[in-house]
Amino acid sequence: MTNPHFSVEDYAGVTVAKFSDTAILETAMIQQMGRDLYALAEHGSKPKLVLDFSNVKILSSHMLGVLLTLQGKAQANKGALSLCGLRPELMKVFVITSLDKVFKFHADDVEGLAAFGVPISRQTRAAREEI
Repeated sequence: MTNPHFSVEDYAGVTVAKFSDTAILETAMIQQMGRDLYALAEHGSKPKLVLDFSNVKILSSHMLGVLLTLQGKAQANKGALSLCGLRPELMKVFVITSLDKVFKFHADDVEGLAAFGVPISRQTRAAREEI
């Protein structure tokens, strides 16, 4: 799957999707990203997803709805979803909307992977990104 708005990497059965855009606001873009993310959650059994928001500065409430749906789809397939790399101003949105009680959060993708039992060092991850 290719999506111009995020890249996908597999680490020992855990899928990391890293958003490339700094702003996730446009409805058409969010709808396409939603379809592609839903496909990741519906592919196979027990999907393990880590979404990396380290590049994102702002997102719309529509994207929050996509994330809630994605969480439901992952759980329906006995999988799990974690979010990582959120800037403090984005994290405030999750706290204000009480979504901080719904999602699991990690500082970065390395911690997100570790939560799924995939130990990877920051150096190993950096080396993979250079390839």
